[in-house]
Amino acid sequence: MALGKKVKKKTKQLVDSKHMLTGITFASFLESTIVPVPLEAIMVPLMQARRDKLWLIALMATLGCVVGAIFGYALGYYLFDLLGQWVIDTFFSQQQFDSVKQQMQNQGFWFVMTLGIAPIPFQVAMLAAGATKFSLGLFLLATVIARAIRYFGLAAVVYFAGNKAEQLIKKYKISAIAVLTALVIGVWFAVNMLKG
Repeated sequence: MALGKKVKKKTKQLVDSKHMLTGITFASFLESTIVPVPLEAIMVPLMQARRDKLWLIALMATLGCVVGAIFGYALGYYLFDLLGQWVIDTFFSQQQFDSVKQQMQNQGFWFVMTLGIAPIPFQVAMLAAGATKFSLGLFLLATVIARAIRYFGLAAVVYFAGNKAEQLIKKYKISAIAVLTALVIGVWFAVNMLKG
């Protein structure tokens, strides 16, 4: 069975399940830790089908991601020497990770914000934040802001566009991500200019 059909089947099961909120939280946790597949494929149809729980779905997805971020941070912080290299070799390249690690040391908060919004595997940011011993509080704040923008943004599109939300998101997803990423980078640049 193709991945798209499996996702649709699981989403339909989740819509009708009494464990829907737990399921979306767990799916968000998995997406932020070990399954680098966009959660939108599940969330948007789920939000359209369960508009009565629209904002709660966005909240639970954000919480699942935050728990996943803590897990990834802890992995980088405590187990990087043991498991980190395997994760890098399996999911990324050493060059990608070294570049991210350097960015974490220079501009960690804004870098996490950017990776949390952009369609880049967030696992790299989590591992790098832990491995560089970046402030857990700042890391979590950046994660919450970035993922809340992402998930509550999806909820807002569903709220205003209804059944047309999925089509709109597919059509404008890249543009919206580019604008949001550019906005975060612009604020990041402005903050750096004010400091310097």
